[in-house]
Amino acid sequence: MTAALVAGLIAGYGIAVPVGAVATYLVSLTARTSLRTGACAALGVATADGLYALVATVGGSAVAAVLRPVLGPLRWASALVLLALAARGALTAVRQYRAHRLATRTAPEPPNPARAYLSLLGITLLNPTTVVYFAALVLGTGTTDSVRPLEQGVFVLAAFAASASWQLLLAGGGALLGRALTGHRGRLATALVSSGVMTVLAVGMVV
Repeated sequence: MTAALVAGLIAGYGIAVPVGAVATYLVSLTARTSLRTGACAALGVATADGLYALVATVGGSAVAAVLRPVLGPLRWASALVLLALAARGALTAVRQYRAHRLATRTAPEPPNPARAYLSLLGITLLNPTTVVYFAALVLGTGTTDSVRPLEQGVFVLAAFAASASWQLLLAGGGALLGRALTGHRGRLATALVSSGVMTVLAVGMVV
């Protein structure tokens, strides 16, 4: 039981800690909205990690074999989603900045927590790296068949908890960043930098 708990925590932090496009988007989203919205988005990422951990422990090699032929299309789909998010974020930031300068209209309502949760859940589920990571981790021990369901459940919950704690930490950082950059120029710069990073990462996925 303890071994499954430790393995799950290590697995969760192992996939969550490297800062990529999803983490960048999470920090940027929280900085532009609120800690509540960012926390819900963070839990969306952690839910996807937990689901993939569950699939990996239950499906194992069968899941890895099925996904291997479609990794290319999944990678392209992920890249296209990231590019769309980058473009939307940049355009929205520019519109808000111009609207403030011209004082012709108010800024649009930010996404609600439920929408933020579902959006980050979907984005993370599109990333094939997560399921391949968990499948390789579980299968690498060669003891998948001997692991009891209770230990599998502990592993999945520990992986979810580890991912959630890290994503919530990122969301907290985004909230602090949002309070520091209270000016409209600061928020514009944050959004544009985030969009640029996501674009570079998306291109790197398919090049």
